[in-house]
Amino acid sequence: MPTSPTGKQLVKKPPKLYSGARKTARATAAIVPGAGRIRVNGTPVELWEPEPARLHLLGPVRVVGELREKYDLDVSVSGGGFMGQADAAAMAIARAYVDQVRGSEIRDKLNAYNKYLLSGDPRQAEPKKFGGPGARRKRQKSYR
Repeated sequence: MPTSPTGKQLVKKPPKLYSGARKTARATAAIVPGAGRIRVNGTPVELWEPEPARLHLLGPVRVVGELREKYDLDVSVSGGGFMGQADAAAMAIARAYVDQVRGSEIRDKLNAYNKYLLSGDPRQAEPKKFGGPGARRKRQKSYR
């Protein structure tokens, strides 16, 4: 274990974790001081496909601007579809940046860009019911 100049043992601080969710997708972002690298499930964000989901995920990064160069982010995402995962990852990233700055300026910028980045979007798919192929549609009745 490394030691400081005074002889005390240095303990490496674990990264702070932030969560985000959308529909059934869940994301966790770990933020540490660094050079601005962002990885999603171990892949650099620049290589993440499909492109519309990547652009949606990078929304909070574009809003915070030069703050990106100060921190490295490692995001793990699971569940849901690709856009749900992008929404969940964007929420986790936005929450991480807001907590690092601890000011209302970044929070206000992110809320102006997309109000669901910090608070979440509560909409869920409605469960299917009996008597038809979906949640609301029923079989037609004919009395003739």
